[in-house]
Amino acid sequence: MSSTSAIEEKRLDHVQHHFVNSDQQFESAKMGMWVFIVTEVLMFGGLFAAYIAYRAWYPELYLEASTQLNAFWGGVNTFVLIGSSLTVAMAIRSAQLNQIKGLIINLYITIGLALTFMVIKYFEYSDKLAKGIAPGNYYTYDGLEHEKANIFFSIYYMMTGLHGIHVTVGIGLMIWLVVKAKKKVFHSGYYTPVEITGLYWHLVDIIWIFLFPLLYLID
Repeated sequence: MSSTSAIEEKRLDHVQHHFVNSDQQFESAKMGMWVFIVTEVLMFGGLFAAYIAYRAWYPELYLEASTQLNAFWGGVNTFVLIGSSLTVAMAIRSAQLNQIKGLIINLYITIGLALTFMVIKYFEYSDKLAKGIAPGNYYTYDGLEHEKANIFFSIYYMMTGLHGIHVTVGIGLMIWLVVKAKKKVFHSGYYTPVEITGLYWHLVDIIWIFLFPLLYLID
């Protein structure tokens, strides 16, 4: 076997036996991710529906309760996630161009931005919980007069908490991509996991772009 044939075979060893070629495998994986994204939108859609219903019933509650949220740090986190969407897109482009070093660097930056988001969220949660601003029956804060204040914060914790879980999953996926990239698994002919993870991360970003104004900028 010639060296050229050996290299070509190595570049195609990612193709599973039930796919005709690399392109078909890529398109199937991408379609699968889009189906998954639809299910995620439906899941968050239920929470958005609850948000809309309770806001229609208690508009004054939402105005009053939102004053307890720090719009500055919420805005910082928004810019952090928008920046991470840019770097993950650059990581995909690097993989397409066989720039493995660039791929790894952009993944590291994206991971760093995601961790920054979670650290800010940790301090935000800690501050509220220390005041007694907790979900459901655990709500003990007396700084708001509205008797249904715990409803708003229950929705707040469900929406931002579920989003935080998605951010954590994204961090894990990108760490896995870094490990694979260092082993030179990805190249211009095979970067499917990178692009699929990028699609997932853009979903995480878009969801937050909706959550930020709905929760922090009500007034």
